[in-house]
Amino acid sequence: MTVFGRPVSALELGGWAVGLVGLFNLAGSLIWAGSAAGTPKKDMLALLYALRALAFVMFLALPLSWLSVLAFAASLGFLWLGTVPLTSGLVGYMFGPIHLSMLSGIVFFSHQLGSFFGGWGAGRIYDLRGDYGLMWWISVGFGVFATLLHWCIREQPVPRLAIAAEAA
Repeated sequence: MTVFGRPVSALELGGWAVGLVGLFNLAGSLIWAGSAAGTPKKDMLALLYALRALAFVMFLALPLSWLSVLAFAASLGFLWLGTVPLTSGLVGYMFGPIHLSMLSGIVFFSHQLGSFFGGWGAGRIYDLRGDYGLMWWISVGFGVFATLLHWCIREQPVPRLAIAAEAA
């Protein structure tokens, strides 16, 4: 494979892709956090998950090339860690600051379980079918599911916080 007339190995392309994921994680986290200032966080999370599913569909629909790989890596990086400030803000708003560290830990732990089962499941599907095609489409399905799930969230403080706010 050549990039701008220079030969590039698959390993080198993978390294560039991982680098772009990291670079765009920084930008995405900051931009998604800033976007939540005047917009309901649940709606921003729904949009993020919808865009993530769309990125997977576009990657699957476009011809595989170095450009599609790097564009996908950048878009995935932009959408990856943007969930962290939005979820933390949503949990803090809904449940208050007293238990925020514990609840954030539970959210983080659940993400790690999902990551494990996603990686393990992808490997299992590859062992059974000889390719990852089904796992890509499962990822799209999870993105759509996450979009719908987040749109259904009632973004309001739990009753104990509402009562405390009224008393103050």
